[in-house]
Amino acid sequence: MRVADLTIEELRRIIKEILDEKFRELLFDPDEGLELKEEIEQRLRASLLSTERIPFEEVKKRAGL
Repeated sequence: MRVADLTIEELRRIIKEILDEKFRELLFDPDEGLELKEEIEQRLRASLLSTERIPFEEVKKRAGL
């Protein structure tokens, strides 16, 4: 089947299906349902309470960007 042979509605349906699939891939949480270890939870809580911040330029540097 060629794109030129599709009706506008068929093309729209195909595009919608592709977009729906991609959005599901992007929004899927691979960690859903997994238990958070106590140690990690404590580290996350401490991080949220901390006022220490790393400048964006430093984050980029550490990541090699």
